[in-house]
Amino acid sequence: MSRRPAILFVCTGNICRSPLAEAAFRAAATRCGLDAVVDSAGTGDWHTGEPPDRRAQEVARRNGIDIAGYRARMVTAEDFRVFTHIVALDHTHLKVLRARRPSDGIAELSLLLDHVAGRVGQSVADPYYGQARDFHTTWADVQAGTEALVARLIRSR
Repeated sequence: MSRRPAILFVCTGNICRSPLAEAAFRAAATRCGLDAVVDSAGTGDWHTGEPPDRRAQEVARRNGIDIAGYRARMVTAEDFRVFTHIVALDHTHLKVLRARRPSDGIAELSLLLDHVAGRVGQSVADPYYGQARDFHTTWADVQAGTEALVARLIRSR
C-alpha cells in the first residue's frame, strides 16, 4: 500500500458504535504494528461536541480503553477525500455515505462486518435504546470487524 491507511468509522450520532469501532481499531492496529490514521463521525449532527454515551465509555473502559476524550462530529465532504476507507456500521449509514460521496472522493466504502468472514452484509446492532449488555454485544462486533480490517490492511501493505 503506497499511502498510509486512514480509516473513518461512521454511525448515526457518533456516540455509540463508531467511537467504539475507533477505539477497537486503535487497539488492534497498535497490537499489530499498523501505522494508520483513525477517526469516527456520525451521519447526523445531533450530538456534535458531546462525549460518547456513558455506556459506550463503560464498555470501552472494561476493555482497557478510555474514550472519554472523544467528541462527536458529523461526517463531511472532505472526509471522502482525506480518508482511504470510510466504514459504516449499518446499511442506513452506508446508504447515506454513498449519497453524500463527492465525485472526487477517494475513500473505499464498506460495512464494518463485511471484513469478517461469514458476516458480509451484516450490520452492527445499535445499542443506544438497549441495556448495558447490548453495548457488550456491540463491542464484540466492532472488535471482530476492526481486527479483520487491520489484518486486511496489513496484508495489502
